[in-house]
Amino acid sequence: MTTAPEASRWRAGPRRLAQLMVGLVLFGVGEALVVLSDLGSSPWIALSQGAAVQTPLGVGVATVAISFIVLLAWFPLHQRPGLGTILNAIVVGLAIDATLTLLPGGSPLGVRLAELVGGIALVGVGSGYYLSAALGPGPRDGLMTGLVRRTGGSVRVVRTCIEVVVVMTGWLLGGTLGLATVLFVVSIGPLVHWFLPRLHVHSHRDPTS
Repeated sequence: MTTAPEASRWRAGPRRLAQLMVGLVLFGVGEALVVLSDLGSSPWIALSQGAAVQTPLGVGVATVAISFIVLLAWFPLHQRPGLGTILNAIVVGLAIDATLTLLPGGSPLGVRLAELVGGIALVGVGSGYYLSAALGPGPRDGLMTGLVRRTGGSVRVVRTCIEVVVVMTGWLLGGTLGLATVLFVVSIGPLVHWFLPRLHVHSHRDPTS
């Protein structure tokens, strides 16, 4: 995937905007399905759950709040956002809350395992869609790339350190860890790697590309 020119991060034709929104909604629905499985959660959702335990916020609203807090860390890292960055911070959390409101919890184990696997797959698909729209990284992705550039560390080491800190903080605040947490951490990278080139659907004829 090529990096979009700076101006095109804020100008999206209908196709790229639709691609971005579909990806973000799928991402949020997938995260919510993992939560509904009651088998743990992804690292960042564990943090949102912990924040929800400690405050009156729901998991989705806590996700939005944390996203904007993470964006504040972009300033000293000199990261540049785009339209996708802002929409990521808002839409994913809203999709999580909407899904948790619409779908029941407490399903039998077989259904919960399906929710877990399907949820992780949807996060992978959603990531492929929104990243290939090339409208700016999400708040968490930008934090990682900014720290890699500032520290000189490898993506693997920086990403692992971030995930460990996030998981432990979420757990200490009351977030849930479990099978889903481990499965998410080991599978999401390969899934995004596989889906990304296959979901790169915007046309070079789009004048905003």
